[in-house]
Amino acid sequence: MNRLAVINVVGLTASLIGEHTPRIAEFRKRGALAHITPAFPAVTCTAQSNYLTGKPPAEHGIVGNGWFNRELAETQFWKQSNHIVHGWKIWDELHRRDDKFTCANCFWWFNMYSRVDYSITPRPMYPADGRKFFDVYAWPYSIRTEIKKDLGEFPFFSFWGPAAGVDSPQGKADAASRWIAESAKWIESKYSPTLNLVYLPHLDYNLQRHGTYGPAGHLNPKIHRDLRAIDAIAGDLIDFFGRRGVPVVLLSEYGLTNVSAPIHLNRIFRAQGWLTVKDELGLEILDAGASKVFAVADHQVAHIYLNDTSLENSVRAVLEKTSSVEKILGHAEKIAAGLAHPRAGDLIAVARENAWFTYYYWLDDARAPDFARTVDIHRKPGYDPVELFLDPKIPLVKLKIAWQLLQKQLGWRMLMDVIPLDASLVKGSHGRRPADKKDWPVFITSQPERLGAQEIESTAVFQTLLRHFGP
Repeated sequence: MNRLAVINVVGLTASLIGEHTPRIAEFRKRGALAHITPAFPAVTCTAQSNYLTGKPPAEHGIVGNGWFNRELAETQFWKQSNHIVHGWKIWDELHRRDDKFTCANCFWWFNMYSRVDYSITPRPMYPADGRKFFDVYAWPYSIRTEIKKDLGEFPFFSFWGPAAGVDSPQGKADAASRWIAESAKWIESKYSPTLNLVYLPHLDYNLQRHGTYGPAGHLNPKIHRDLRAIDAIAGDLIDFFGRRGVPVVLLSEYGLTNVSAPIHLNRIFRAQGWLTVKDELGLEILDAGASKVFAVADHQVAHIYLNDTSLENSVRAVLEKTSSVEKILGHAEKIAAGLAHPRAGDLIAVARENAWFTYYYWLDDARAPDFARTVDIHRKPGYDPVELFLDPKIPLVKLKIAWQLLQKQLGWRMLMDVIPLDASLVKGSHGRRPADKKDWPVFITSQPERLGAQEIESTAVFQTLLRHFGP
């Protein structure tokens, strides 16, 4: 069986390949590029699941980066067990074809407890005393100790949060992607897997902070450095695998477009009397299980759950009047979109291309929950890109962070409450299908004969990858 390395450069599109990405441009010139019709929603967990199963969310169940668990009455984001991705994965099919096949998964999501042979993924530790230690999970367990001995600790602060994509005391702007790239080399050198899946997130951060395009429609100068950084990392990986005779596929999950209009659906539903909010220690907590209607925001798509289904027409009417909501999907539309799964919202709202959905539900910032001003991807009832920013209203904010880190080291309780509550800071988003194909994700292969078409569905990535394994 042939071998293959699949490098997932998050946010890469045809519009970004050019003078600032000479090594990726050269790789494209030597091979072939296809536009991927974006997954719906065009977010990490759904896109990756489409690619790895060849099925839509209606079958594999990953309707977004998170959803409302109706049985537990809890919103759950960024879970990691591969068991929640239903169906046959690409490594299952390749194991079936050849019992000598092996697979490595370096930071693709839903990484834990799958049938891959070697895996590594971010996984903090939470001791019972309330502390949090940034770490990784690896399988076999021995990899975790060995790889950290060779590469050092994983730079978690540059993987997500205000330090991601910017220079910081914890490391250079692209530290997380460079560490992941080195981990892929480490796995290749020790185990030579048949398939090596590699995730490089660096581009995503500043595309959300600054947007893809400047006022004149040219690439935003603020992302030029990021393009050069990811080009160096991806180019180095391409050369590394090339020296070892391993063909490479470079692909992405989605493209980002500029946004300027945050939509606060839960505040709108609260004004209608449909949202239930409870007081906890003087702050407001969304009680989704007791709410008649609420939204789980995920970039440019929002899952709307109706605990009172008699309100469906009323909810539709409100959404139709909401500025920047482009369309609403009910049962029939969800079937057509491949999103008719029990985990999905009863209604799906899709934003206009210049808009995105927040999870915000409070009306007074003084009553916002304490986690709103922190990086907390699990507690928030929706995705929050504002976690990429430090609050500009806090004077000497970096000094405050240093003091809080010292408190943590001394074993004191502290709250890293440095995230703003200003959704207007976000300038780039994704989730819906961009109008222009130049903003679609891409599939670039060093073996043009294996590609088959210049435009492929997200679910067709599965078969397109399989063709790279022979004969």
